[in-house]
Amino acid sequence: MIEITKEYIEELKNVIEAKDEEKAAVILNNLHSADIAELYKELTLKEAIYLYLLMDGEKAADVLMELEEDDRRKLLKELPNKVIAERFLNEMDTDDAVELMRDMDEEMQEDILSHIDDVEQAGDIIDLLKYDEDTAGGLMGTEMIVVNENWSMPQCIEEMRKQAEEENIDEIYNVYVVDDDERLRGVLPLQKLITSPSISKIKHVMQKDPVSVQDNDSTEEVVEIISKYDLVSLPVVDSIGRLLGHITVDDVIDEVKEQHERDYQLASGILQDVETSDNIFAQMTARLPWLLLGMIGGLSNSMILGSFEAGFVANPKMALFIPLIGGTGGNVGVQSSAIVVQGLANNSLKHYQMLKQVLKESTVALINAAIISLIVFIYNYFTLGEYNITLSVSISLFAVVMFASAFGTLVPLILDKLKINPALATGPFISITNDIIGMLIYMTTVSLLMG
Repeated sequence: MIEITKEYIEELKNVIEAKDEEKAAVILNNLHSADIAELYKELTLKEAIYLYLLMDGEKAADVLMELEEDDRRKLLKELPNKVIAERFLNEMDTDDAVELMRDMDEEMQEDILSHIDDVEQAGDIIDLLKYDEDTAGGLMGTEMIVVNENWSMPQCIEEMRKQAEEENIDEIYNVYVVDDDERLRGVLPLQKLITSPSISKIKHVMQKDPVSVQDNDSTEEVVEIISKYDLVSLPVVDSIGRLLGHITVDDVIDEVKEQHERDYQLASGILQDVETSDNIFAQMTARLPWLLLGMIGGLSNSMILGSFEAGFVANPKMALFIPLIGGTGGNVGVQSSAIVVQGLANNSLKHYQMLKQVLKESTVALINAAIISLIVFIYNYFTLGEYNITLSVSISLFAVVMFASAFGTLVPLILDKLKINPALATGPFISITNDIIGMLIYMTTVSLLMG
């Protein structure tokens, strides 16, 4: 593994500037595709194109898929469609090719497909482009080893060699067994293939009824099944059980990573998927909506506090506990919603368990609220010296914790039911709402107890 330092980048830039193709090729051959993709962040677009044209097709395709989507889009925009087809798509698995082409307009897709040498591969890409990218069909590839259940072992081995060569399959995860109607019947482990007698038919040694998904199942279901059964590949079938393709674990890892990044940004109050390399306008439009909503929440709090101005004049110490009430409510709400969102994401929390989860969170909130309120009451009793304010703060804190916990639990459950990403409930939405309600509870409680 080569460490990519500032000096290393400068050396590469000098090689590119000198147009020393031989030295540049040596540098590229010594680097992994992921490292080359990382290097591209430090290069200009012109420099990146120069390096791309020096790489062989297979490595160029690997590097392209390692790039961030925006960087990939900029690079492809500068290359002729014929070059994209010949240097990239011809060397890619169908699932990667489809991912590459989804962001292109229909005219560009058609032109690129017309330059693909392998007509069968072009047809597979066209078929896969029809699937929604958030379904199993949109995630699957068609390069796989398929054998018939009635074949003998020698025939099976011969067909495997033939298919691996024709479809340029580098890694064999599973051998899929189908019947005469192309319906999935089983999986043939390589160990069985090696140890079983040559006279055996495939159907007698295969593992029957393998775990599979349908082409219209969601990517969330795919991730859950692969994780649950520790699979390295998952066959995809149509509604009558015919084998269409398979999804490999590396595709699922990429999907999980993308989902995690989207949910993390959404929970942080960023509405669009942005990268550090995105321009100022893209980052501003992704952040501004929640900031404006937060500003409205802050102004609402100011109006609430302003309506109790006389109370603050009479009892200035009331203002000391505003941050405590608001901060505690926000923290409790985010904690409760985060637990629910996590349960929904890994499918450990089912909809029929909603009432049970609400009751559990209410019990936890009751205990936490009692402990926090008691600690604050004891502290204020001995340091503040004003019983009414001490009691008001403790009662308000207890009520705020209970409300924030219930709100933080119910909101993500409701959003998930409405088919809205529940990660939305773990960020500013919970904090802003709990802040406003917390102030109302505090001010109302103080008014009632202190007249």
